[in-house]
Parts: sequence; structure tokens; C-alpha cells
Amino acid sequence: MKPTHKVLFVFCPMLVLVFIYYSSGKLHLHVWGHKPQAEPPLSVVAPTTRRTVPPDSEVDSTLIAGQVVGSVYDKQGFLLNLDGKLPAELSYKYGNLSEGMCKPGYAAAKMTTIYPKFMKPAPMFLDRNFKRLAKVSHYLPPFGFKTQERIIDLILTATKNYGLSEELDSLGCRRCVIVGNGGILANKSLGSRIDEYDVVVRLNEAPVTGYGRDVGTKTTLRITYPEGAIQRAERYESSSLFVFSAFKPLDFKWLRQMVFKEKLRGTEGFWKSVAHQVPREPGDIRILNPFFIQEAAFQFIGLPLNNGLMGKGNIPTLGTVAITMALHNCDEVAVAGFGYDMTTPHAPLHYYETVKMSAIKESWTHNISKEKEFLRKLVKANVITDLTNGI
Repeated sequence: MKPTHKVLFVFCPMLVLVFIYYSSGKLHLHVWGHKPQAEPPLSVVAPTTRRTVPPDSEVDSTLIAGQVVGSVYDKQGFLLNLDGKLPAELSYKYGNLSEGMCKPGYAAAKMTTIYPKFMKPAPMFLDRNFKRLAKVSHYLPPFGFKTQERIIDLILTATKNYGLSEELDSLGCRRCVIVGNGGILANKSLGSRIDEYDVVVRLNEAPVTGYGRDVGTKTTLRITYPEGAIQRAERYESSSLFVFSAFKPLDFKWLRQMVFKEKLRGTEGFWKSVAHQVPREPGDIRILNPFFIQEAAFQFIGLPLNNGLMGKGNIPTLGTVAITMALHNCDEVAVAGFGYDMTTPHAPLHYYETVKMSAIKESWTHNISKEKEFLRKLVKANVITDLTNGI
């Protein structure tokens, strides 16, 4: 072989290798195990000066030619420009239904419109498969059930039922109302209207007897925790579900004693006296999915994470937790008795007692102003209906 041929024989393959290496760098050829370079996010550029969102929103609404348009969502992920109008696709779906007819999937559809991250599937209560709920398995109470798996398993073995009822679980469309404890309920005569809902949710020890004209007489389920539970056995409704919401590990020990009718022991960790018995059979007791506390606090309201532990100002009120639960499990959601008016400190805090509005300021666990901001979004967008107009 001639010397020149030998040089070409060696040099040509080298040229080919260099070309391939150079081309792969230019073309960003993706190979197994190599993370492709992320493309820069697309930005919307305003061609002319115009207004796109309300002037009181968090985004500057005056757009100059060539300026990048700000987000249309707030920092929690809610649409900034809220109104009660139905998007075209929802108008087509629900617009022809008769007035008063239940709208299947309505609350979740409206919620998704103003909060695209919303995912409806979330079981109302814990069942025997609760350990598969990844979103809550890594958090301690109240945001999860970490460290409490064994005692929950024991309780669920005794309660055996994990739904509302055979009748309510089979409904094709379910209308729910969350009855808050606010003093705004007094003298509104909403009792009969509240009782028309398929599911009536009440909170803690709020009484029904003697207040039926304003708050109704029907109770489907009562959500509570040890310190909030009714302490006098005769005040329990005979047909409602006792729904337990845990805020600390000690709460599960209390529930176990209630389910198994044991003598109450170890009450030192409660911040006030608790019920010594719950006059309900195990089959009428449920454990609320702690995901609703977590979602309400961190996703919807934007309360501080505090490393996933209960701390100052990072616990939503039980009313907002109940509303969050209803958004996932009801087709239509209404509320009554919600709304703390801090400008009237001497007004009654609750409809059934004389405690004044100013008492809520002493609560270190809640952030009432941020919570009210979240609830107002739901009302303004017609995700929920506020029967007492307090939000």
C-alpha cells in the first residue's frame, strides 16, 4: 500500500469521528442516561398596551409593547380574575339542566377552572388500604398518620365501615352543606333549607336541639376532635356518623378508647377536658382523611409548612377542612354559618353561646385572614354557595 493511501486510511475515519462528535453537540442528540437540555420557558409578549387583569390584583395589569405578561394565577395557583361565569364547556354541560336539579361533578369542575392543580379523587375516610395514601403517609398528625399506622389499623378493624351509607354512596349526584358554628346563623330561618341537602355536615359540639329553625335538624355526619367532641351523651344524634379528625398522636389513643368502650386514661396532653365516652357503635365511627387538612393548609390557604408539624398559624379551621373534603366528595357544595367579622368584636362568635368575636384573636393555631381570603375565592367563583353571605 502506498504511503499516501496509508495516511488517508487512518485520517478518514478520524474525520468521520470528529464530524459525529461535533454534530451530536450541535444537535443535542439524546442518548440513554443523558438528561436533555431544558428548553427555555415560553413567554407571552404583549404587542400593545392593554389591561388584562383587575387593577387590584397581584399582577401589574398595565402592559407595555414588548413587555412579558405576568402570570394569570396567584402564588397559590388560583386564577386571579375570578367571576361566577361558567366557561363555555361548563355552560354547555350544565346550562340545560332544570333549575334546582343536582349538577353532577359541578363543584370539582368549577374548582378545576380556577385552580388547575385540583385533582378530585381523595377518599373521604380512611379505609383498610389507608397506607397506600402517599400524600399523607410521610406526615405526622394533623397532616398525616405517620407513627399511627398500627393503632389506625386496629380501629378500622373494629369500625368495619368506611363510607357514608349504602344509600348516599350510591347517589348519582350528591348535594352537601357544611354548617358552620358562626353567630351569623342566628335568626336566619335557614333550617328547612339546610335539611333539604343530601349530606348535612356539622362541626364539633354545635347543638341542633333548640336551634332547628335556624340550623336545621338533620345531621349526616359530625366532624370533631377530642377537645371539640360533645361531652354529654344525650346531645348526640342517634343517626349521624361520628367523624374523627386527629390533630396530634394522642388523639388516636383517645379514639381507640372510645371505639372499644375503654375507661379514659392519659388525658394530660389535651388542652381542655374531653369526652369520656362516645355513645355511637363502632360501625358509626369514621376517621377523616388527613389529606384534607394538609391540602387546605399548604395548597389552598398557603400556611407555613413548619417542617410538616403543627405550629403557630398553620392549622386551618375545621370548617375549612370540611369544605375541602366536600370539594372532593360532593357534586354541589353549600355552606352556612361561615365568616368571622373581626370589625365587630362584641358580636357573638357562635350561634349557641355568648363568647364574643374577639375571642378568635386569641387562637394561635389559625390564620383567619388568609383562610377568609381562600373562602372568598370559592364564593366569588361560585364553586360553593354561601347561604348566610358571611364570607
